[in-house]
Amino acid sequence: MLEILLIIAVLALVIVLLIMQRKLPAHAAQVLEQQHRAMLSDLHDGLNKQGDRLVASQADHAGRLRAAVADELRATREAVHALQARQQALRDEILTQMLAKLSEQARADQELIQNSFRNATQHLSGSVEALAKTVDGRLEQISGKVSERLDEGFKKTNETFVSVMARLATIDEAQKKIDGLTTNMVSLQELLGDKRSRGAFGEVQLEGLVRNIMPPQSYSMQYTLPNGSRADCVLMLPEPTGMVAVDAKFPLENYRRMFDAASEADKLLAQRQFKTDIKKHVDDISSKYIIPGVTSEGAVMFVPAEAVFAEIHAHHPDVVEYAMQRRVSITSPSTLWAILNTARAVMKDVETRKQVHIIQEELGKLGKDFGRFDERMKKLAEHIRQANKDVEDVQISSRKISDRFIKIERVDLERASALPEENDPT
Repeated sequence: MLEILLIIAVLALVIVLLIMQRKLPAHAAQVLEQQHRAMLSDLHDGLNKQGDRLVASQADHAGRLRAAVADELRATREAVHALQARQQALRDEILTQMLAKLSEQARADQELIQNSFRNATQHLSGSVEALAKTVDGRLEQISGKVSERLDEGFKKTNETFVSVMARLATIDEAQKKIDGLTTNMVSLQELLGDKRSRGAFGEVQLEGLVRNIMPPQSYSMQYTLPNGSRADCVLMLPEPTGMVAVDAKFPLENYRRMFDAASEADKLLAQRQFKTDIKKHVDDISSKYIIPGVTSEGAVMFVPAEAVFAEIHAHHPDVVEYAMQRRVSITSPSTLWAILNTARAVMKDVETRKQVHIIQEELGKLGKDFGRFDERMKKLAEHIRQANKDVEDVQISSRKISDRFIKIERVDLERASALPEENDPT
């Protein structure tokens, strides 16, 4: 603060001197300037000395402050060390107490676990003993049942052995029958080797299918058409289908040659001949059994063998397409069975439709009868309700009469005469 006041005084003096220098003559100004410079030099020296004193004072203050700070730091460090030591001691003490508590808890838990183990061991021992007794009892029962089952098994084994012996005798007889059937199959193959025999076999099979499914008036066997052709079977179906001719064909020779061929060339030749046979049959059926205005627009070719039918449809689609173009349907026993069942359902539906007006008329009559029945039922219900009401009234009168008789039996005439007469609703 003193140094600042000194600087301010010097500056005021300089300003005064500058003002006086302007007002004095040149000589006096030079003298004054010299004095002024001397004064400034003294002032500069004084300021330097004052700065040195200030630096020394600041260094002294800094040393004292540094010493005070070092003392404070040392005291703080000692306090921190003391606090850390106390904290470590406190932590050690807490850890010791916790370890002691944990030890006590562990001992208590160990005793509890040991007690639980002892109790569980005792309970388990009792359960094992009870289970052993139960198992022994069950084993005795099972042993008895096993003995019974073994006895039954021995009996059944003996019965089975006797049955097996009887079955073996039956098998011997069946083997003899199979041998006879083999002989008959050889005879059947020889029979099917002839065209006439095959034709007769197909006609018989066709007749059996039709007879088992269709009603008698809906078909005719060996029917002669107006053009003189004789069909194996003719189905009399409702309009617009009309008459459908069915003819049995059995192309077996070339079919066998296809599978018995020794070379690929023979097999191809047999296939061509097989196709030619089928197309010839299709042409014959289409030309003979489809008559405009007499029969339906298509006819049926019946193949009695499922294998031959499967061969045609599986490996010769061109033949099937050719037959469709000629309006001939190739069928087997299974497919013809489905067609006949469909035709029978259609005939049944047609007959049902023919009887619809009769059914409607009868339903109308039944409706009128039911209306009269409903009216009579209402009248009967009314009579029953009235009769029920009459019965209830009779019961009321009966109860009153009974009460009167009871009063008379008790000789309570005075009380009866004192009471007002009851109105009898009957």
